[in-house]
Order: sequence, then C-alpha cells, then structure tokens
Amino acid sequence: MKTDKGSVILSNFTWRLLERFGAQGVTFLVSIILARVLEPEIYGTIALITVVTTILQVFVNSGLGSALIQKLDADDIDFSTVFYFNFIVCVVLYVLLYFFSPALARFYNRDELTPIIRTLGLILIISGFKNIQNAYVSRNLLFKKYFFATLGGTITAAVIGIGMAYKGFGVWALVAQNLVNQFIDTLILWITVKWRPKAFFSFSRLKVLLKYGYKLLFASLLDTIWNQVRQLIIGKKYSSSDLAFYNKGNELPQDVSIAISSSIDSVLFPVMSKAQESSEEVKRITRRAIKVESFVLWPLMLGLCACANSVILLLYTGKWLFAVPYLRIFCITYAFYPIHTANLNAIKALGRSDIFLKLEVIKKIVNLGLIIGSMWFGVYIMALSALIGSIASQIINSWPNKRLLNYSYFEQLLDIIPSLILSIIMAILVLCVELLHLSPSVTLIIQIPLGMIIYYLGAKVTKNDSLPYLIRIVKHTFTKGRKHSGEGE
Repeated sequence: MKTDKGSVILSNFTWRLLERFGAQGVTFLVSIILARVLEPEIYGTIALITVVTTILQVFVNSGLGSALIQKLDADDIDFSTVFYFNFIVCVVLYVLLYFFSPALARFYNRDELTPIIRTLGLILIISGFKNIQNAYVSRNLLFKKYFFATLGGTITAAVIGIGMAYKGFGVWALVAQNLVNQFIDTLILWITVKWRPKAFFSFSRLKVLLKYGYKLLFASLLDTIWNQVRQLIIGKKYSSSDLAFYNKGNELPQDVSIAISSSIDSVLFPVMSKAQESSEEVKRITRRAIKVESFVLWPLMLGLCACANSVILLLYTGKWLFAVPYLRIFCITYAFYPIHTANLNAIKALGRSDIFLKLEVIKKIVNLGLIIGSMWFGVYIMALSALIGSIASQIINSWPNKRLLNYSYFEQLLDIIPSLILSIIMAILVLCVELLHLSPSVTLIIQIPLGMIIYYLGAKVTKNDSLPYLIRIVKHTFTKGRKHSGEGE
C-alpha cells in the first residue's frame, strides 16, 4: 500500500514538474524574444497594471480552493457551491475594476492606461471558471491534466504575443499574450477534467468552508499586497524603466523557484492533508520537501546569481544590463522559498489556518517597516529590503512547527546546510570564470557544465541523501514510461 502511495506521489510530482518547466520554458523563450523587440518602458506599463489584477485575483480564490483540498469529505455540493460563489465574486470585482480604472490611471498620471486595465482585467472573469477546476485537479491528484492545459495555453499565447509584437502592437502584444494564455488554459482544463458544477448551492457548506478559507484569504491578501506594494511605489515614485528593470531581475529567479516549489508543494499539500491526523507523517513529508527543494533550488539560484551578467547580456541585450543587480538579489531571496512553502503547507494541512493568518500579519508588520524605511533610498535598496524580509519571514514561518511537528528552525537549517555550503562553493568557482573576460556566450558555455559537475561530484562525495532520492524519482519516471509504452504495443 505504501508503495502505491509513493508511486502516486512520484507520478503526480513528475507531471507537475513537467507542466511547470514546460510552461516556464516556453514563457522564458517568449520573454527573451519580446524583451529584444519591446522597450523596457512597455514592460513597466504592464507591470503597473498587473499589480492591481494580481491583488484582485486573491479574492477570486477566497481561500476556498485550499479549503476544498483540506476538507476530507468534500463532495459535489461543496465544489458546486464554491464554483457559483467564486464566479459571482469575479464578476463583481471586474465591474469594480472597470469603473475605477480611470482613477487608477490618474494615480499613475497616465490616462492611456484605462482601456488597458479594462481589457487585462478580463482575466478575473476567466479565473472564475478555472479556480475550482484547479482545486479538483489538486485534490484528486490529476496533475497530468495541468500539463496539457498549461502548455496549450502558453504556446498559443506565445505565438499571438510574438506576432503582435513584431507587427508593432506594443503594449497590446503583452495584454493579448496574458489573456489568451488564461483563456486557452481554462478551456483545455474544462475539456479534459470531467467535473462540472451541479445545480447545488448550500449556504451552510459555504459557511463551513469560509470559516477555514477566510483566514487563508486574508493571509494571501496580505502576502500579495506586500509583494506588489514595492512595485506600486516604484511605479509611482520612480520611472517605468526602473520598474521594468526591477521586474526583469525578479522574473527569472521567480519563475525557476515557483516551477520547482509549486511542483512539489501542489502535490504535497493534498498528501499532507490526507495524513493530517498523524503529525509524525506530516513532519516526515515536510522535512523531505525542505531537503529536496533546497538541494535543487540553492544551486540553481546561486549559479544564476554567479552567471547574472552573462545571462542578461546574452538573452536580453545590453539595454537590460541595469537588471543585473536585481537579478542577483532576487536569486538569493527566492533560494529561501523551500523553508517558506514547506512550513506553511504543513500548517495548512493540519487545519491551522488561524496560525497561518497570524504569521502573515506578523510578517507584514516586519515588511511594512522595511518598505517604509527603504523607499526613500532608491529602487536598489528597496530590492535589498525584500531580501531581508525573506530571511525574516522564513524564520517566522518555521516557528509554529517547533510545537506542531517537533521540527524546529534549527533542525531545518541543519537539513539545508549541506546543500547551501555546496552551492556557495560551486557559485564562487563559477563566478571565477568571468575573470577570463570571454564573450557572454562562451562564458556561459563554460560556467553551466562546470557548475553542474562541481555540484554533482560534491553531492556524491558528501553523500547528500537528496541525490539518490531524486535519482529514484527519475528512474521511476522512465521505468513507468517504458512500462506504459510496452502495454501500448
């Protein structure tokens, strides 16, 4: 039975990882092409708008998606009730955004933003159809469905976005890319996932789900606002170009960290939820998540940090060089995400959304002080304040699990230190390649394989147990693939 459970987890993790890296890979290639065609100011314009839409999308979820996953006996009545409630929320939010868009445009002193805000805001309506399908897929561990939906939406949007950019549509190319991506993704998900809302709506069920979900909503809202507030301040106080460089530096490390973290966490949260009655089992899963994510993420982030100059020059050209310091800062910032996400998933899985909310309030008070203290000293200092906030937040996130799981922050540090030290050594040696003063392309050709060899050999010598664990995942994936291929024949 244990083997079957492990097989299900590994299979879903593999599909989720393929989906995330496939989508992020296509998005990454598209961003390279668009960054070469479009000017930084255009990216800054879209960033101003996505600050607002990102915050509003938190209300779309309302924490109810997580509530459906966490509830052990969730049925069609629960899912249908949340679907109709979410859709009404989406419509109301879009109507409010439509009428307040001129005021938002005036806030930025740019009246031309009004039609762009109204158009891009349609993502909210699309999300109303998609959100509960996402919850259904996660709860039932059907992550193979995500792979086809996400990749279909990403590729279609890429073709349209690039075509419009080359035709001179400017900012509207990015608007179309975002809208088409969400629409096609949602359409494919509805075709492949068989669940449909039934003619049920229960206020009593909604009340129960909201009791758990509203705390996650406020926690997520606080987190999203404070993640976006720096961009809001940069867009208002500084220039669109400053915001574009800040966002471009954030983009690649964020995409890599989210691809890895979301692949693991989206599978582990429902698994943890099913094991919520055994704190020892939740601790075991949490510990494995922290160790494996850190083993993968730290070398990627510190390696990218060491290669930042060559990466920006080669991919985006010299006009984006001002993004290099931001890229390095955000690489270190996102490297701490394994501790963030694994601890928070454990708290949610145990049904302690009250603790989850309290943690977010504490973290936001800390981050508010950092934002207010840094906003007067330039965008670079604001980015550094985000790094300091990330370090403080991972300590805060881990604190409750000392009591809930008997898994202290000190123990967590001991679990990640082997990967961290090895990654630092690798990054220093990779950075030394720049002393040769070669072209960006040649420098990267040397740096990437050198970093991989150093890290792999170091993991073998130090006997890091995450390496054989990942090798087993790869072997399981290929063995299963050959088995299905043989059955097909």
